[in-house]
Amino acid sequence: MKLLIESPEFILVLIFGSYLFGQWVFKKTRVAILHPLIISIAIIILFLNITKMDYETFQRGGQFVSFLLGPSVVALGYILYQQMSYLKGNVVSILTSIFVGSVTGIVSVILLAKITGADDALVMTLEPKSVTTAIAMNISAQSGGIPSLTAVIVLFCGIFGGIIGPFVLRILGIKSSIAKGLAMGASAHSVGTVKAMEMGVIEGAISGLAIGLMGVMTALLIPFIHQIIS
Repeated sequence: MKLLIESPEFILVLIFGSYLFGQWVFKKTRVAILHPLIISIAIIILFLNITKMDYETFQRGGQFVSFLLGPSVVALGYILYQQMSYLKGNVVSILTSIFVGSVTGIVSVILLAKITGADDALVMTLEPKSVTTAIAMNISAQSGGIPSLTAVIVLFCGIFGGIIGPFVLRILGIKSSIAKGLAMGASAHSVGTVKAMEMGVIEGAISGLAIGLMGVMTALLIPFIHQIIS
């Protein structure tokens, strides 16, 4: 029985099964806090605690899901290609928005860390919080952070942004599809992009673009901003 539970095939079934169950619960309840990711995380944590399975064993199956993070981000480029006409005349505004979003995300973390007395390792772990997991973990590792903790923070930032983002956009009266896509992709990365796709094709495509641009911009700006403020 132990061999079955610890096999990569069983772990993959657990991961996908828990997420599909989370989707079913969310569709039935439509309660924001019951996001499929939150439910699947809770199920997996409960399973790991009951079986006393260590991270290395779980990762033998989870590594296949981790591998798909990169290609999934690249795949968003196809949707963007279909909506290329909407980028004409908006390149400067898009790049400016991403730049401001990236700077704000990095500076806010550093300033809050200084106020609370957090050490440099925690700061570097939190700095790429607005970047999708696949890119954020690499940035965290290269800058001296803790990649595994970065992944957790990024995930919860994405879930929070995916839940509250549409509400904030409605309150602020944002009507532009491009603005909505940029906001969701830049603040809530992959999870926000899923929500943006529900808003519309243009929103989803621009959100996918925002993920890539935020990754590049954040990776370039973190060393520069960290050196200036520190």
